[in-house]
Amino acid sequence: MEEKIIIFDTTLRDGEQVPGCQLNTIEKIEVAQALETLGVDVIEAGFPISSPGDFASVVEISKAVSEPVICALTRAVKQDIEVAADALKFAKRKRIHTGIGTSPYHIEHKIRATPEEVLRRAVDAVKYAKKFVDDVEFYAEDAGRSDNVYLARVIEAVIKAGATVVNIPDTTGYCLPEQYGEKIRYLRENVKGIEKVIISTHCHNDLGMATANTMMGIINGARQVEVTLNGIGERAGNTSLEEIVMILKSHKSLNLTTNINSKLIYNSSRLVSTLMNMPVQPNKAIVGRNAFAHSSGIHQDGVLKNRENYEIIDPVDVGIKESSIILTARSGRAALNHRLEILGFQYKKDELDEIYHKFLQLADKKKNIDDDDIRILTGQVFTGEKPLKLELLQVTCGKSTFPVATVGLRINGEVHTSTASGNGPIDASFTAVKQLIKKTIVLEEFLIQAITKGSDDLGKVHVQVEYEGRIYYGFSANTDIVTASVEALIDAISKLK
Repeated sequence: MEEKIIIFDTTLRDGEQVPGCQLNTIEKIEVAQALETLGVDVIEAGFPISSPGDFASVVEISKAVSEPVICALTRAVKQDIEVAADALKFAKRKRIHTGIGTSPYHIEHKIRATPEEVLRRAVDAVKYAKKFVDDVEFYAEDAGRSDNVYLARVIEAVIKAGATVVNIPDTTGYCLPEQYGEKIRYLRENVKGIEKVIISTHCHNDLGMATANTMMGIINGARQVEVTLNGIGERAGNTSLEEIVMILKSHKSLNLTTNINSKLIYNSSRLVSTLMNMPVQPNKAIVGRNAFAHSSGIHQDGVLKNRENYEIIDPVDVGIKESSIILTARSGRAALNHRLEILGFQYKKDELDEIYHKFLQLADKKKNIDDDDIRILTGQVFTGEKPLKLELLQVTCGKSTFPVATVGLRINGEVHTSTASGNGPIDASFTAVKQLIKKTIVLEEFLIQAITKGSDDLGKVHVQVEYEGRIYYGFSANTDIVTASVEALIDAISKLK
C-alpha cells in the first residue's frame, strides 16, 4: 500500500526571499490558489511579523484558499507567535511554524546563548504556540550542521511540549545525502515519541544536493517535504517541488505518492516564473524549456522510435504537450525526415540523403533551422514577399501616459494597421498585432536577453506561442526592445499552420 508524502510549499515565504522577486498581496493570492489547484497540502504563506505586507498576505491567503493548511513562520519569540496567530484567524486549517537554531554556529555566534537556554526557548515557543493552534511545527534551524545527540534532545523536548511536525532543515545546504539520511534515521531511532509526529525535510541547494538530500530524508522516514516551485529560494534555492513529485511518480517501487496533479506542474511553474520575473533556466529538470528537447541525432532517432528510449517522464504528465525535436548540425536523418513529414513532404532514401547533405551544410552556418529553411532545402522556395512583415510601429508611453501602440503589418502584400492599449508598450503592441492577424494565439513564454553591454545594448527576444494545440517559436534582435519583441511575435505567427 502506498504511503503519502505531504507537500509543504514555501514558494510564498522562502521562495519570495529571492532579491527582486517580491510579490504583492494580489499576486500571492494568485499563486496560493494555483498551489491549491495543484494539490499542495500545506502553504507557508509568510512571516507575519516581518512586515505589514507579509501579515496582510497571510490574512488574505487564509480567506482565499480552503483545502491546504495555511502556515505562518515565526521565531521562538512570544510576539512573533501572537502576530502569526492573529494573521491566521481566518484560516480554515492553520499551523504555526516556530523554531530556533540548534547548531554550534547559531547557538554561539547568532543566538549567543547556551545549549540549555536554546532548548528551554524551543520548548517555551512550542508550548506558547499550542495556546493558539493545535498544529505546531518546530524547526531546528541549521540542523544539518547540528550535533545529532543534542538535536535529538531538542526534538524530544518539543514533541513532549506538543509539536505535531518536526522540521530538520539543512539550512546551508551543507550535508551530503548520506549524512542527511543518517540524521533522519538517528532521530527516528533515538527520539522518544518520534512516532507521534511527522518528520519534515527542508533542504537548500548551496552545493546542488537539495533534491538528493530530500530524497534521502524520505527514504529514511521523513513524510513531509518543504519545497518551492522551480526550486526558488534563498541563495542557490530550495528543493524543487516538481523534482520530488516526479521522482516519486517515476520510482513506483518506493510505494510513495503525493496529492499533486502533475499535469498542472508546467503551468504552475510558468505562473511563478512570470509573476516573480525570474526566468526558468532552459536546462532545469522537469520544467526547463529544454527538459524534453532533443538535438542529438542519436537521441532524436531513439525518441522517434520509442519515447522511452531517452525520456523517463512523458511530457504530457507534467503539462507539456510533446517533446521537441530541434534541428541542429547534430541532428540525424530521422529527425530531418520527421520534420519533412510534418510539413507534408515525403522522399525516397536517395532523395533524403541529398537533402540531408544540404541540411548539414546549412546547419553548420545557422544555429536554428526553421520550417522556411527546410522548404528551401527541398526546392520549395517561396518566391514572393513574406506573408507577414512589420512596416510600422509607433508607441506612446511614459510615467503619466497610458501605453498605446499602433502597428502596421504587411499581410500578403497589403498593409493593415491597428491601434491598441495595454499594460505597457510591449503588451499594447502585442494586442495590436493580435487584432490584425485575427487568430487566437496564447503567449506561452516571453524572454528578453542582453547580447552586448551599454546603453545601446542589443536585446534578443524569444517568444513561444500556442495555436490550436501546437507550439511555435519566434526570435528577433534589435537595440529597440519593443521592436525586437514585436518582430519576434510576428516571426512566430508567420509559422502558424
